[in-house]
Amino acid sequence: MNPFELKPKKYDDTVMSFQSMYPKSYDKDSVDPFTKLRIILMNGTEYEAVKHQHAMHRTCNNNDIRRDVAMMRRIEQQQQKKISMLKPRNESILEHTLSYEQLAVDLTCILAQREPDMYVKQALDFALLEDFDHLYRYSDLLEMEEGGKPEKLIGELTEIMPGRPTISEHRHPADSVRRFVSFKTCEPITALNTMIITAAEQQTMNYYMNNGMFYTASDLGRQLYSEIAMIEEQHVTQYGSLMDPTLTPFECMLMHEYGEAYLYYSCYQDETDKRIRKIWEEMFEQEVLHLHMAADLLKKYERKDWQQVIPVGDFPELLKFHSNKEYVRGVLESVQLTAKGEDYCNVCDLPDGYRFYQYQGLVNLGKTTTVATHNVIKEYIRINGEDYRYQVKEHPIKELRSRTKDNTNVGRCNIR
Repeated sequence: MNPFELKPKKYDDTVMSFQSMYPKSYDKDSVDPFTKLRIILMNGTEYEAVKHQHAMHRTCNNNDIRRDVAMMRRIEQQQQKKISMLKPRNESILEHTLSYEQLAVDLTCILAQREPDMYVKQALDFALLEDFDHLYRYSDLLEMEEGGKPEKLIGELTEIMPGRPTISEHRHPADSVRRFVSFKTCEPITALNTMIITAAEQQTMNYYMNNGMFYTASDLGRQLYSEIAMIEEQHVTQYGSLMDPTLTPFECMLMHEYGEAYLYYSCYQDETDKRIRKIWEEMFEQEVLHLHMAADLLKKYERKDWQQVIPVGDFPELLKFHSNKEYVRGVLESVQLTAKGEDYCNVCDLPDGYRFYQYQGLVNLGKTTTVATHNVIKEYIRINGEDYRYQVKEHPIKELRSRTKDNTNVGRCNIR
């Protein structure tokens, strides 16, 4: 599939009425978990496109360009509204949160397993263990405060057990910045992977930033959202720094539209719900138009053909969701890694006085009792005698097997 070879629809044929922007929501009790993941992913992808186009609008002094971008952005906004309204009213903030973390886990696994650039793959594997831990802590909160079985919400497709303990994820901001990747020399899949994961993690960060304050069951739950939102800020910084900053605004817009078209076509091919599959088809057709509009702007204002930015227009391997339990278990062997500058090392190999320890002291005040992610598990164990998990076999890391005590040393090298 090469979207550059398709004939795009006319602009007016892609404008939605307010009625068509409001679709029937999915049934939270029967929906395929991967359908929910696609919805969250594409909602975040549209957020990223809109954010980029607004930034371009605010830094451009040519109103002809701004009008063209505004036309494109208006449809992107309609797409985002339609996708977001697929979430039903009776699905709680916390229930939806579990799907956000399941997306973070399984999407990262899928991208990492196909990533040819080892530096990018290392970044994916590193953050994977942190989102995996977030899923565990939100799951314990949900079972404790709302009831139900978290593993049912995620279809038993992803295990629920500790990853790198979130308390160990509190790193100095300077250690979240990575070396960028040249999109013009890397493999096409690397550029796509980097853009996809940045948009997805940014969507998670935005969700926690905007919804944590509306969590009403407990102060502990609100504190949990605040803490994990700060880790998502670290992830967005890490992944965003991998993106190529040398691209011009028009080149970047072309890459965004190509990525959107790729993802919508992947969703269309992978979707099992016939009604929602038609929505993905509609969105793909709209993105083909946007891609051609971006290519025309690139040609008009920079005298560049799209092939100078995307040498091969054919889509690479499509994104297909599947369970990744064994892959996560393998990556858990690296749970003691932390970030050091632009790279990673075993946390116990950090030099004395390194900024990791300084920052831990600033945000945790030298205590574990101030950390919500730890207190959620501690409180669950106090009430129920052991933590809440869904695992198909014994945890691969000995130090994380205890069901009666939350480990706060793994990934911190016995900080007291």
